[in-house]
Amino acid sequence: MAVPFSRFLGFAMVIVAMLALAGCGGIMPKSSSLRATQSLKQSVVDKMKAMGTSPGQATMIRIIKEENALEVWKRTAAGGFKFFKTYEICAYSGTFGPKVKEGDRQAPEGFYNITPALMNPNSSYYLSFDTGFPNKFDRAHGRTGSNLMVHGDCSSRGCYSMTDEAIAEIYAIVRESFAGGNAAVQLQIYPFRMTPQKLAAHSGDANISFWHNIKEGYDRFELAKVPASWDVCEKKYVFDLKREDDQPLDAVAACPPRGNDPLLAALIAKQAADDKLYQAEIAAIGNREAAKLAAAQAEADAKAAAKARGEAIGGAVTGLFGGGQQAAAPAPAPAESSDSAPPVPMAAPKGS
Repeated sequence: MAVPFSRFLGFAMVIVAMLALAGCGGIMPKSSSLRATQSLKQSVVDKMKAMGTSPGQATMIRIIKEENALEVWKRTAAGGFKFFKTYEICAYSGTFGPKVKEGDRQAPEGFYNITPALMNPNSSYYLSFDTGFPNKFDRAHGRTGSNLMVHGDCSSRGCYSMTDEAIAEIYAIVRESFAGGNAAVQLQIYPFRMTPQKLAAHSGDANISFWHNIKEGYDRFELAKVPASWDVCEKKYVFDLKREDDQPLDAVAACPPRGNDPLLAALIAKQAADDKLYQAEIAAIGNREAAKLAAAQAEADAKAAAKARGEAIGGAVTGLFGGGQQAAAPAPAPAESSDSAPPVPMAAPKGS
């Protein structure tokens, strides 16, 4: 059945209006089936061009829970990655630490690879992409969970939620990176920035060994400004480590020997310097805690002494002015009646 020209024209005008809206800074409505294909804003493209990159270049995403921050990094023509933009995370559930089991309402941490198959153009949350949880590391530790996403709608139950405007832009950036021939977008998720000071502040947390493990991936990126390739062996993350035959590592087996690693010397030096700062910060934290306890004890002792002095002074004043309990005065003898009183001697009459 032929579609009337007027209906066809009306449909075309709607599409043109939607595309124009996207180009001017707005986004298509959630009801639009075309929202996953809306173009990047020209301002985004221009900013990428100014920093020496383009939408088709490789992309890396880094999430910092403590800062509610989702960072987008782009590879430049020179080969390294440059920071592009930070998007505020509306909400994520749980607290610092990785997701462990289905229903714990915890947002994941670690290293993940977003692939085209994880993109959801028909999401009920405007747009979304799956983080890829559980990954190889998570499965090696028996962790469970599903549908852990970065999505719109500004609400979370174990996911990272963004505004619809933010997820529309992030989704388009990831999509265009795939269109440029990149097989995946690396997603790095941290509780906080992996600095010695931050780690020392959380040194008593049960997840501290896990955070020290993922810190290597963080450090390698900081040094080289290129995302480290990651894999799992001995049930821990390893970075830029491959078998001689280039086959994937066994997640629970012993790690293979490390071959040529041009970043290793710089990494070892950085880790040694960071460990020195880490230990110094732990000692400083211990000193601060000891000082707090000493101050609190001194305050308590001062209050106790003041109370004791007050009681002593009060007792002395009471004794001086006759306060307090007094001995009872002897009761007066009861008055005798006139019938029982002894006779009063009378003067004898004269001349008797």
